[in-house]
Amino acid sequence: MTTHRPRPASRPHRSSRALATALAAGTLLATAACSGEQEAPAARESAAAPAHHLERGPSPSPSSRLTEEGARNALITEADIEEQWQKSQAPPQSWRDSLLLGEVDAAQFVTGRSDAKECQRLVDALYDDTLLGKPSGPTALAGFEQGDSRLLYQVAGYDKKTLDASMKWLASLPETCDTFTVTGGKGGRRTVEVTETSLPDEGDARQGLKVQLKGENEGTPVTLTLDVAAVRVGTDAFTVTNGGLDGADAPTTKNAVQHGTQRLEEVQAGHTPAPTPSEIE
Repeated sequence: MTTHRPRPASRPHRSSRALATALAAGTLLATAACSGEQEAPAARESAAAPAHHLERGPSPSPSSRLTEEGARNALITEADIEEQWQKSQAPPQSWRDSLLLGEVDAAQFVTGRSDAKECQRLVDALYDDTLLGKPSGPTALAGFEQGDSRLLYQVAGYDKKTLDASMKWLASLPETCDTFTVTGGKGGRRTVEVTETSLPDEGDARQGLKVQLKGENEGTPVTLTLDVAAVRVGTDAFTVTNGGLDGADAPTTKNAVQHGTQRLEEVQAGHTPAPTPSEIE
């Protein structure tokens, strides 16, 4: 998929019938689930601009590099994102979304074919959960579900040069890949829109994106909406991918960023994060 923060307004629980229909269609969100380890590719350190991705002062120096146990302890819990989220035990590959399969139409990038490559990288990274590149250290993964929505949370240690390059790449996408087309796969022809979103001022650098894919499934118009967040804390980082066919809940993404940063900083300082208040009976 700490200190307690106010709960966002709860949303009605989506029907199991809608979930079953979406699963049968094979177009559910590719945000994966069970806790574990998984490799990921690269993302970006923010430049001075909008406040949500400004550089902050350095976080407290970690007592040691991230360990396997530390990565697991840094994962958020259901209580950190609140509402009616439940942790999933399903393997990540079972949640791959077929709407994310296909080839970017390079012909539309008349003056910059290299841009098509960057957009293809985004689509592929969303499908296989590799937004920040290959970790150089331990990694852990947790997935949560609420109705038709899915939230994937991944934390890992990285080589700083790779991590900085990845953060810069993410920051470039709202301009490079603001609108493009993906063809092939089971989703036919899909229009993709990428916009920048604001995130809480957490970590040393951060980048937020909203990605929408609009297409058809068996003749029915569908839209897959994903909130994407990446936060760097030293040479460690985490990503959040949250959304589905019913949209993405921004307060949930912000909760994950706030609580996730605090948990990672505590682990870096050599501590085990305390339970979130709502986890305590």
